[in-house]
Amino acid sequence: MKSFTPILENDFVKLAPLSLSNYHYLLPIASQEKLIQFSPSDIETPEALKKYVEQALEKERIFLAMPFIIYDKRSKKYAGSTRYMNIDRKNKVLEIGSTWIGREFQGTGLNGQVKLLMLNYAFKNMHFEKVEFRIDERNVRSRKAVEKLGAKLEGILRKNVYLLDGFKRNTCCYGILNEEWS
Repeated sequence: MKSFTPILENDFVKLAPLSLSNYHYLLPIASQEKLIQFSPSDIETPEALKKYVEQALEKERIFLAMPFIIYDKRSKKYAGSTRYMNIDRKNKVLEIGSTWIGREFQGTGLNGQVKLLMLNYAFKNMHFEKVEFRIDERNVRSRKAVEKLGAKLEGILRKNVYLLDGFKRNTCCYGILNEEWS
């Protein structure tokens, strides 16, 4: 099946469709210990990462997700993954999530460039009216990053997601409306 996930890029980053033929570039990053400690997903082993990608591709097949592999053009290295998810075409709302980048890319501005590309495409090309982010309440770094983009905290879902270690997290729900982005 051909992916309907687009290629998005600027001078800093290229987002290409994540697939079973390119996910292996992410193996060294995904194996970084506790890279996604605030997420319910498991990516640390080659088997877990492959299953993670297969699940993303299944969501893409039924038009609920658009998974990307992140390529940092400055360092000329693959950096991680992100996706549009929980795509609700009827209500013109989607979520940007399942984002993770290697530690060497954190704090470089790469994630901000990824989010700018994705927000612009969601609002200007896909004509969505709202983009949401769901973040573990304890993940202050990610919360500050989406707030910097203009996302507003809309509420906190209390103890709604189990993490791999059995902890049940509180999830902060953020949103940006098209009129706030334009």
